[in-house]
Amino acid sequence: MSIKKRILAIACTAALLSTTIMPVQAFAEKSNEIKILLNDQRLKSDVPPYIIPSKNVTMLPFRTIGEGIGATVDWNPSSKEVMFEKNGRTIVLKEGSDSAMVDGQRKPLDVSAQMKAGRVMVPLRFVSENLGVAVHWDPSSRTVFMTMEDGEVIEIPALRGTWISTVYNIDWPSDPRKSFDAEKQKQEYTALLDKLQQSGLNTVFVQVRPTADAFYPSNMLPWSEWLTGKQGKDPGYDPLAFMVEETHKRGMQFHAWFNPYRISVQGDVNKLVENHPARKNPDWVVKHSGKLLFNPGVPAAREFILDSIMEVVENYNIDGVHLDDYFYPYGQEREPFQDDASYRTYNKVFNNKNDWRRNNVNLFVQELSERIEKTKPNVSFGISPFGVWRNKSVDPTGSATSAGVTSYDSLHADVRKWIQSSWIDYVAPQIYWHIGHKAASYDTLVDWWMKETEGTDVDLYIGHAAYKLADPKEKDWSSAEILIEQLRYNERYNGDIEGSIFFSAKDIMRNTKQVADQLSSYYAEQDAETKQ
Repeated sequence: MSIKKRILAIACTAALLSTTIMPVQAFAEKSNEIKILLNDQRLKSDVPPYIIPSKNVTMLPFRTIGEGIGATVDWNPSSKEVMFEKNGRTIVLKEGSDSAMVDGQRKPLDVSAQMKAGRVMVPLRFVSENLGVAVHWDPSSRTVFMTMEDGEVIEIPALRGTWISTVYNIDWPSDPRKSFDAEKQKQEYTALLDKLQQSGLNTVFVQVRPTADAFYPSNMLPWSEWLTGKQGKDPGYDPLAFMVEETHKRGMQFHAWFNPYRISVQGDVNKLVENHPARKNPDWVVKHSGKLLFNPGVPAAREFILDSIMEVVENYNIDGVHLDDYFYPYGQEREPFQDDASYRTYNKVFNNKNDWRRNNVNLFVQELSERIEKTKPNVSFGISPFGVWRNKSVDPTGSATSAGVTSYDSLHADVRKWIQSSWIDYVAPQIYWHIGHKAASYDTLVDWWMKETEGTDVDLYIGHAAYKLADPKEKDWSSAEILIEQLRYNERYNGDIEGSIFFSAKDIMRNTKQVADQLSSYYAEQDAETKQ
């Protein structure tokens, strides 16, 4: 089983991030907009790109395209000529001319350079491809994808990650209700990255949408309360763009972590900002255990959630989209999830609600997979489900466990279906128990998940419970050696377990029971063995 590696063009990305990223304006309506993405980063243009209908040629200001791809550009107003120079190649276009000079050779143009709104507009594909930039037009999303291949290539041989939780400000940023400071947030994040990298880690899974609010300027969701202390308040910068840039600078991967269904950790919809989608669509909302959730059984809510995730995929240079274990909620044995009305309204096939619920989640996972693959096939898509799919006592193909909660029966997440259908690139079960745990032993579950992914094209990562090291009630987690024993157990599979993810970052930052030191030593040992 081969790991899905993410290749980053660092030189290009750094150049782009300096001047050409266009933040999405919150809750803005844009019809028939053409998006230009260069190495997955959106280009900014003071004059919007447009298409010449009779020629199907996209036009863009010459400085936008030239400076975006790292070319030297010049405009001669007397001769009305624009020049591009990059890597020894020169292009000259003249306003109104049906041809251009490329390295001294004349080439025909479908559309000439032209003046619009005080800017010289040039044919995007002609200029880009003659300067070595690949161009692809997706008519369904009205997006031009441009790719530059030059630049330093960094590969991650095996995933060594951690979750960075933003809900409740668990890991980052520090509680903004006490004091909001954008520069302090940035400093905290870069210090976090540096510490994680020193501990041997190379990947972060950052919760960018913790409670149906955003850590980025969004057309669909308000700014997150966990970012500024007040939902809807603009922090004055784009945290997601900043985090992606700083993560990639260090040669680390950045995976955007979404909680698709959670709206709020409190139960009053009227406490959300006035233009929140949950207030506008109360029929999408279910209150459960004092929290607000989107109802997975409402098709319109599902489409909204999909669109909101794709907003990030389309506009940011992320390495992956990540979902955790929260589908239908925990705690239904104490408080049933109130979806009888939606079951009656939308169920047309199933004889019982449990199968209908699982199908609702399946439809969501399948469509998200397909949309990511169509839009950016290089972006990985993975899920970290609860560590037990089903107990063997209920299903003979389940694991030899006696867990009180299971992914399939309690949360209506049929992970087996996702793996067998290749809807996900990786699965990262949260195996949060030590080796020898009576109800759910770590080794038993690793063996089960290994067999479940064997022979598929789905990579297997393991989620580890670093947080238990800080819990005095967890007597079996007296030392960080518990985690190291788990990593050594994974070695038995000779690399078929492609990586590990630790929950959560704060325990590594605090070096709880020397966990950061232990991980650093372990991974240094692994690197040394690889080089031999």
